[in-house]
Amino acid sequence: MRNKIYLAAALLLSVYAHPAYAQDPHDHQHGSETYHAFRLETDYGAGQDGPVASWDLDGWIGTDENKLWLKSEGENSDGTTEQAEFWALYSRNVAEFWDLQAGIRHDTQPHSTSYAVFGIEGLAPYFVETEAHLFVSDEGDVSARLRREHDLLITQQLILQPYGEINLSAQDVEEQEIGAGFTEGEIGIQTRYEITRKFAPYVDLRYERKFGETSSIAKDNGEDNDDFIAAVGLRLMF
Repeated sequence: MRNKIYLAAALLLSVYAHPAYAQDPHDHQHGSETYHAFRLETDYGAGQDGPVASWDLDGWIGTDENKLWLKSEGENSDGTTEQAEFWALYSRNVAEFWDLQAGIRHDTQPHSTSYAVFGIEGLAPYFVETEAHLFVSDEGDVSARLRREHDLLITQQLILQPYGEINLSAQDVEEQEIGAGFTEGEIGIQTRYEITRKFAPYVDLRYERKFGETSSIAKDNGEDNDDFIAAVGLRLMF
């Protein structure tokens, strides 16, 4: 199963590099130029069980229609990396402000697991940034994630960004201590001050919680099923 996922992902990503999408230096039609945009957020704070550090890298390189999208996110709690994800996706524009995506995701923590990824990303009404992805692991397990966030301008430089994320699993995954149904989620608000568009310190407040059977498993293992984290961080755009 793992080999099939890698093969499928390689074929999907190779579409991006196919000569049909390569930029012709003599082609000046709209959408043929190659651009890139990356955002890195890293912060440090405290939760119920001690210090918490996290990172979130999200960005792409490509044309208006075809992009290679790269993501990474993770969390280190009290000196131990508890979550680490790395994504590579082919992203195809299918409507104004909306892309269909497919590729791979590999987690190194809490367990080494690879996934085939299928999803959509774009702007919902009222400029709500929306991501919805379906994952199929190398063991055949199916899960999904929905994330939404929205910028609220207090001034041209002071911005509030409420956000929320929810994860689901189609089945129990014992080795990852996950139960079927809603598994975990978070809500939060980031307050940042854009000294420049590319450089912005921020304060982040978020609440994380496990749900359903996943919450019961955590309690049975003597673990907390929720956490409140306050952190300060820095956003870089490049």
